[in-house]
Amino acid sequence: MNRFNPRTTALVLIDLQNGILALPTAPQPSSQVLESGKSLAARFRDAGATVVLVRVAFAPDFADAPPGPADQPLSPPEGGLPADWAHLADGLVAPGDIVITKHQWGAFTGTELDLQFRRRGIRTVVLGGIATNFGVESTARHGWELGYHIVIAEDLCTSLSADLHDVSIRSILPRIARVLPSDTIVFGG
Repeated sequence: MNRFNPRTTALVLIDLQNGILALPTAPQPSSQVLESGKSLAARFRDAGATVVLVRVAFAPDFADAPPGPADQPLSPPEGGLPADWAHLADGLVAPGDIVITKHQWGAFTGTELDLQFRRRGIRTVVLGGIATNFGVESTARHGWELGYHIVIAEDLCTSLSADLHDVSIRSILPRIARVLPSDTIVFGG
């Protein structure tokens, strides 16, 4: 088992929101990641640990989306995003949780996540969500660069394809994080 101090450990769940959960995912269906995320979040809350729920949202005209040139740029869909696209999944948020809205892949850039962690004395960040190789990996990379101990709850991650998930889990994240099954995460002083 992997023991963590609940006072210095936070769970961060990335993009478990209506618009992202509706996408086809692999190797795990998004519904399974959501249910596993809810379960781990309940364990964190019961231990008195911090739970952070991150969602991605954009202005209707995408004026706040990353502007850099790219071969496959982010652009608004015809007719815009549905009104509930950025709403976190039902039953995910509990009193006391921190909710962060981001406007890019990673949860640290342009948000108050680092500030909230530093004020709370958080040193270890457990990550899960959708997509492994986008939001989860970007948040892990930036968190590692900021000096946090990063843990990836592998069964709480999925992507748009099994290949994209596997490249991140097998080749990139182990270089900056510990990759663990969520059921091995336990709390102890």
